[in-house]
Order: sequence, then C-alpha cells, then structure tokens
Amino acid sequence: MSEILKRSITGALYIIIIVSTAFLSHYLLLLFFTIVGFICLKEFQTLLRFRNIISYVSLVVLLYYFNFTEVYLPLLITYMAMTLVVKLFLLKDLYTLNDIPIFDGRKHLLTLFYIVPSIIFLTMIPVYKENYEYVLVGTFVLIWTNDSFAYLVGKNFGKNKLFERISPKKTIEGFFGGAIASVIVSYLIFIYIDLLSWWAWVMLAIIVSIFGTLGDLVQSKFKRKADVKDSGKIMPGHGGIFDRMDSMLFSSTFVFIFILLLDYVS
Repeated sequence: MSEILKRSITGALYIIIIVSTAFLSHYLLLLFFTIVGFICLKEFQTLLRFRNIISYVSLVVLLYYFNFTEVYLPLLITYMAMTLVVKLFLLKDLYTLNDIPIFDGRKHLLTLFYIVPSIIFLTMIPVYKENYEYVLVGTFVLIWTNDSFAYLVGKNFGKNKLFERISPKKTIEGFFGGAIASVIVSYLIFIYIDLLSWWAWVMLAIIVSIFGTLGDLVQSKFKRKADVKDSGKIMPGHGGIFDRMDSMLFSSTFVFIFILLLDYVS
C-alpha cells in the first residue's frame, strides 16, 4: 500500500471519528479525547524521556471538573494563564540553538500545562454554548485545510524556508498558502453555519494558521531534541497521535480564549 493511500485512509478514519463523536454525544467526545490525551501524554513523555502518572490522573480529574461542574472563573483564568506562559516559553525556546531550556527540571510542567490543558480546552468548546460542536468541528476543518494547503503549496511552489533549522521542509509560501485557504474555507463555513459572524470565523482561521504552524514547529523541535522522526507509530502514514494533533493542541488554548473574548466584545 502506498504512503499516500495509507495517509488518506488513516486521515479519513480520524476525521470520521471526530465528527461523529462531536455530534452524537458529548460523553463519546470526552471518551475519545481522554483516549487521545492518554496516547499524546505517553508519546510526549517518551520524547521527553520522562514518566509521570500524575499527568494522566490530572487529565481525568480536570476533564470531569471543567465539563461537569460549575467552573470557578478565577481558577479557569489562572489555568489558562499558566498554560499560556508555558506555550509562550516554548515559542521563545524555538530560537535557542539546541536545547529547550524549559526541559531542565521542568518536564512535569510541560505535561501538566501543555498537553493536559490543550485537551481540556478542546472539550470545553462544544459545551460552551448550544450548537458549539459546530465550532469545534469547524476549527478542526480549518486546521486540516491549513495543513493540507501548506503542504501542497509548499511542495509545488515553496522556495523560501520558514524555519529551516527546525523544519527544513516548511516554506513561507506554504504558510501563506495554508493561511489563505483557511480564510476562504472559514467564509464558506460561515455561509453554511450561521453560528458566528463572518469575521469571527476568519479570525479563527488566522489563529489556527499562525498557532497551528507554531505548534508544528514546537513539535518538530521536540522530535529533533529526541532524535526521532515521529512521536509514535499508531497512525500509519502519519506517525503518532501527537504528530497528528500537534497543531490543534497548540492552537486550542488560543481558540478557547478567542471564543471567550467574543462574548466579552459582544
């Protein structure tokens, strides 16, 4: 079986599962993301050469708290702030030559405030307001559009490297190709799903294009540091679940914050 065919079949199954669970039942969606979260944590800890069961327990406990109880707003804001700090440090560390400074004695912070909250904020989107499962699926569609067109444009027209030291195959042309395609698709989503304004969908497209690409670069540096090609082998043609989810995981916090801000400005 060719690599392209394997990628297509695996990718299609992945999409079908996410869309199905999002619309069938929030309980199924939580179960799916719990499994995804466990696999991502295992793959991520393998990259870090680190083991910590606390992160798995934290994922289950916090998923329950943020999805089934009345959330204490100051706690949510504090949790988001700590998550943002960790992610901003990861972005800063993209510019260090070899190591990721936050690795040194702080690996538990990466699992607790990178992978765990990224999964949690994803699960909070569809229950934030009625019919917001469309926002979750729409965000995934924008991520997939960005990734696909960034690859196609970069492969066929890319000449200028985006961040050659971390990811030699990514190009500036590919980045803008993915971003423009995402913006176009975001407007099409607005036409068929009258849930957010057109500018809100466009902003979501810009957010996932920028932070999804940065998340991909952060993932590439983790793998470069660990000296591996993929984070795992569970998805034929794609590598690990963490490889497939890297853009969405990094973007999720920023997407959820934007959704909260939409209420504030309206």
